[in-house]
Amino acid sequence: MRIVFAGTPEFAVPSLRAAARQHEVVAVYTQPDRPAGRGRGLAASPVKLEAVARGIPVLQPESLRGAEPRQALRELAPDLMVVVAYGLILPRAVLAIPTHGCWNVHASLLPRWRGAAPIQRAIQAGDAETGVGLMQMEAGLDTGPVLLEQRTPIGPEETGGQLHDRLADLGAQVLADGLGLLRAGLRPQPQPQPEDGITYAHKLDKAEARLDWGRPAEELARTVRAFNPWPVAEGMVAGERLRIHGAVAIEAGHDAAPGTLLAAGRDGIDVACGRGALRLRVVQREGGRAITAADWLNARRDLARSA
Repeated sequence: MRIVFAGTPEFAVPSLRAAARQHEVVAVYTQPDRPAGRGRGLAASPVKLEAVARGIPVLQPESLRGAEPRQALRELAPDLMVVVAYGLILPRAVLAIPTHGCWNVHASLLPRWRGAAPIQRAIQAGDAETGVGLMQMEAGLDTGPVLLEQRTPIGPEETGGQLHDRLADLGAQVLADGLGLLRAGLRPQPQPQPEDGITYAHKLDKAEARLDWGRPAEELARTVRAFNPWPVAEGMVAGERLRIHGAVAIEAGHDAAPGTLLAAGRDGIDVACGRGALRLRVVQREGGRAITAADWLNARRDLARSA
């Protein structure tokens, strides 16, 4: 089959590889190069880098709306368009161009966590499991029928980054299964999404990273995990702003005000929460690198003496 692939971040790369192993990927659509790094030079997306390495033509339109981008897609004569975290909305007219329409690899168990940040929101909400769905795209936001699905448990200490990598590989597997069936003439049977259980995974915002110590410790621990490696949770601890890369909730009966430092030792930095305490294990000082709680305590001798 002639496949057009549309994707941008690292999450989409395993799926591009899976598509290229089985079929002819005639073109890759990805977001335009964006400024990145301290020098703010233009940087290619991970999907573009993979496509260039494979010798696949790359297209980077600012939008797919309008007659010109639609005509360019028609000229590619795609049998199928595979979309994985592309970042641009596909108009209805674009969805109708490929012979078999457009498939989307989405990192959740639809209809739960439609939208931009399903991986992080699943961890943050305390979901016990998540997964990847292969969806037939339609005009709504992640509303199309599901063709194939794979479930997986979320580990009790799994971070957003770790789950991202696992689901990227699982998504490639689901896509490969779907492409194999389609190649054999056994098109996966679309299953409409249930009307109950719809939730939306809104895009992550750096403003969410500031921890509210008045919340329960269990909730804050999930946020720390979900926001690792981006945007990384942060909070004021003993008068110092710290980015928090690793933390666990502990049971601690106390009457201290939220945000109070309860204890500081080699095992971690215990901060009072609205319920329980959050034990910080890996932190980062402003302008520094991520360090263990013990290393931070070594730099704060005043706390070591009072702990």
